[in-house]
Amino acid sequence: MAEIDADTLLPNERMRNGAKDGEITQIHRGRQYAEEGDRFEADGDAFEVVAIRERTLGDLTDEDARKEGMRDLEQYREILNRAHDEFEWDDDSEVVLHRFEKVEG
Repeated sequence: MAEIDADTLLPNERMRNGAKDGEITQIHRGRQYAEEGDRFEADGDAFEVVAIRERTLGDLTDEDARKEGMRDLEQYREILNRAHDEFEWDDDSEVVLHRFEKVEG
């Protein structure tokens, strides 16, 4: 178990606030940024990474998008397209799921 920087997993304030509020409980990234058991702090709240899993963009569902603070997969795609200049959605592109939970007390 290691301490990691919250910005590594949650690269913007909207995501950190969403995690703090319990609206964001996972993020998919282009590569693995943490190990299960790693912890991070966001705005005074502690979180633990509870699952790491390799997937493809084609595996993602509306439920995954909601767990990342989006209303559905279509909005998730739109956000990725806006956030990354060279991004093009490809169902076969590999991503890594990082699921985390707030650590109580």
